[in-house]
Amino acid sequence: MVEFRNRLNFFIFLKLPSAFICGVRIKSINEHICFTTVSYKWINKNPFNSMYWAVQGMAAELATGALIINKINQLNKNISMLVIRNEAEFIKKGKGVITFNCNQGLEIDNALKRVIKTNESQIITLNALGKNNNGNIISKFIFIWSLKVKN
Repeated sequence: MVEFRNRLNFFIFLKLPSAFICGVRIKSINEHICFTTVSYKWINKNPFNSMYWAVQGMAAELATGALIINKINQLNKNISMLVIRNEAEFIKKGKGVITFNCNQGLEIDNALKRVIKTNESQIITLNALGKNNNGNIISKFIFIWSLKVKN
């Protein structure tokens, strides 16, 4: 999985340059969970001396999306994915390193099985929880993804 993590971080560099510049990285990924990190720094701060909400959103979305990408790659199927809605809640100021995780690999497996079986798009709701180094919850994100077989 380290190789896959490195490939995804290279993907961030090539395809998501704003996320890469802001410091969004995949920390670890496996069948069930993905951890992403982003550090508070000058490039991603807001006027209130905390991390800009959209930077947190990029790291949170990546935690959910990378899990989907991992599963699709394992299936070797041509399946598209698209965020169709998201919600966020901000609990504390984002400072230091924030780690986001999504632990819904099994739910993604089930959704992809339905996509392949029915050849119809499926909607899946994935959560990403952001915590600081002290384990305090900084923000909570919900991403609603649409998955479908490409023709």
